[in-house]
Amino acid sequence: MNSINVQKKFDKIRSHWHPHQIAEVDDMQVLLAKIKDEFVWHSHEDEDELFFVQKGTLEMHFRDRMEIVNEGEIIVVPKGVEHCPKTRNGEEVHVLLFEKKQTRHTGKVIHEKSQTQYPKI
Repeated sequence: MNSINVQKKFDKIRSHWHPHQIAEVDDMQVLLAKIKDEFVWHSHEDEDELFFVQKGTLEMHFRDRMEIVNEGEIIVVPKGVEHCPKTRNGEEVHVLLFEKKQTRHTGKVIHEKSQTQYPKI
């Protein structure tokens, strides 16, 4: 039971779209990721996913609309909803994710950006 300095953890992340685990809460995990440009269209059949924007502006694209998530705001993507996170104009955005441990990075989609391991930092 130690406090976690989120900014110091972000400082250790060197790549985009590769979440790193900073904590576990029951069957959930807390992840940090630096993101830039466009990700992959995907969904998670059985898990909701929470995004908290620590730095920057996130565009969360859905098939029928787009939501802007500003610094200090969260968005919850419900299970089964196809989505594609993006950033604007090459901006690097820092996000904290809260999701179940069994959540696959890009759902059933296999892509070069898909990750299977989340390093603990």
